[in-house]
This record gives sequence, C-alpha cells and structure tokens, in this order.
Amino acid sequence: MGLVRLRIKEFASEKGWTLKEVSDRSGVPYTTLKNYAKSSGLATVDVTSLHKLARTFDVLIEDLYEIVQE
Repeated sequence: MGLVRLRIKEFASEKGWTLKEVSDRSGVPYTTLKNYAKSSGLATVDVTSLHKLARTFDVLIEDLYEIVQE
C-alpha cells in the first residue's frame, strides 16, 4: 500500500493562512488538518476532506498530495 503526504502547509503558507484559518475556510476539522499536515506519510485520507481542501485552495485534488512510498 502506498503512502501520501498532503501539501497543506505549503498551500496555507502561500496564502498566508494558519491551519486554523484553513479549517475555518474549508470546514475540515482543525484536528484532522493538524494530523494531515504533520504526517510524513498517510495510508488513508478522507476524500471529502480532500475535495473541500482543493476547493479552498483553488487547486486540483491531485495537487494536494505527493506519493512518498509506493
């Protein structure tokens, strides 16, 4: 099973937003964002959260993650 790293911190930094602001803007719980942002590799990610984050950052879902292990 592959692992992915979410690029939340990078996109938030580009916008000048904190994780709390991203949470408020996206509707994704802060604790979820914090876990996603600090993890170096996740096996599972909530697709609904990815969709909300992509809309919030105005990017494609594919832009939100990178594969760190196949």
